Amino acid sequence: MMNPHRLFAEHPQSVGETYFQHLLAAGTFGLRMMLGGLACLVHGVLPFLFVRTGSNCISDLHQRMVARQRLAQPPIAAVGQRPIGRRAAIR
Repeated sequence: MMNPHRLFAEHPQSVGETYFQHLLAAGTFGLRMMLGGLACLVHGVLPFLFVRTGSNCISDLHQRMVARQRLAQPPIAAVGQRPIGRRAAIR
């Protein structure tokens, strides 16, 4: 049987968040996606409304997601490069 604490905490911890931080972040993203989707539906019927809303929503959410991923992960040196850190900066 799966540990309930693990079910709710494993993924949020893997992205550097608590359960409630992850709930807030995912809920915010989901709400924003729903509103952007509704704007796209309205735009389909009334093309003069919400002309850039859907694409702006997608761009904004993508930028936020990439920024959150960078915060959750330490920097990684590219293949063949020296590790990022103090010693690399001194040379």
